[in-house]
Amino acid sequence: MIERVVRESTGTGAARHYAGTMAGFWSGLSGTLHALDSIAADPVRLDESAVAPLRTLQYRLHRSGELLEGVEPPAGARDAHDELRDALIDARDSTAWVAEAIELGGHEAAAELVFEWRGALFRVHLARMGLGASQRPPDEPPPLISAAVASGLALAGAVAFVSGAALVLWPLWAAGLALVAGGLLAQRS
Repeated sequence: MIERVVRESTGTGAARHYAGTMAGFWSGLSGTLHALDSIAADPVRLDESAVAPLRTLQYRLHRSGELLEGVEPPAGARDAHDELRDALIDARDSTAWVAEAIELGGHEAAAELVFEWRGALFRVHLARMGLGASQRPPDEPPPLISAAVASGLALAGAVAFVSGAALVLWPLWAAGLALVAGGLLAQRS
């Protein structure tokens, strides 16, 4: 009976399930990305002592990619999901190249790969942002538009309120209060 109920669920349930799955996925991957970002930010650390941690982090990226393969995204998130998968593969491969460069040529050889490696790690962060944007419902305005509308309403309301108070015109004063309240409501949504 539970199986039948799950099958009959709407797309909203699938999207919520996907969002929950991805939240767990990111909580596991964020520590790996943080460690990689900190190593990549300090190229002086790219010596023999960095090889073992890099190999471990490389495996974690590989494992994250495998976990991602087992997740079926909702229709609107397919492209962003695929971009994340590809970004994880690039980050894994770049991490492997840096570790191998350290083993074969030392710090100098690895230093030549740092910018490409950091770019691959940044691509994972961008893919995460893209995945978050693709999960927004299509009728919801982008946050920048909501912020602009809220700011415009608040500014117009403040001008109307001050003008109404200075000119002792209570309808203009009240309209200013209403516009400020509208700006607050627009900002909250």
